[in-house]
Amino acid sequence: MDNHLEKYLEQLNGYIHADELFTNEEWQAFQAIWQLFEVKRKTPITVPGEVEKYLYFVLDGSQRVYFNADSGKEATLVFTYPHSFGGVLDSFLQQKPADYVFESLSKSVFLRASHADLMKLMDQYPAIDQFIKQALYAVVSGLLERMKELQCYSSEEKFKALLKRSPHILQVVPHKYLANYLGIDPTNFSKLLNSVEV
Repeated sequence: MDNHLEKYLEQLNGYIHADELFTNEEWQAFQAIWQLFEVKRKTPITVPGEVEKYLYFVLDGSQRVYFNADSGKEATLVFTYPHSFGGVLDSFLQQKPADYVFESLSKSVFLRASHADLMKLMDQYPAIDQFIKQALYAVVSGLLERMKELQCYSSEEKFKALLKRSPHILQVVPHKYLANYLGIDPTNFSKLLNSVEV
């Protein structure tokens, strides 16, 4: 096995606590489906109309998933950065054309696993099936929390909730995208940065 790939798989192992979740046989099968993948800054990884073929595990860099409306307005839905899973998840799970763009904000390095390989392992190993389902439950819970924040919180409350959830995000994501994610005018976002204790 390539030394770089082995090092990155150790990061995946540590992030998901594979030693606690999987037997050695399950981990060997799980790690075998991941491949190294790199992109430059501002690269569309998945675009609308394409079916998301991969689940990504971020090793380096930051990315966003966003919707581009016919009016030209963008809506940033989610950010990914080390060590998180990424991609256009609804397209990946349903194998339907994506409505969203998955884009690198900086030079990015990933491990990625294909839909076909992951589904095969989920059928074969109940522990892997359970792990993926638990991860999806967490995603759904996070999305519901975000919907609540967008609809009920003030700009300052949304900003504070974001920093509580991801304290390092100001260092890894350009501020204009954070403003878009929060639904705040960039000028007001700058004011928040100066007025809210970070």
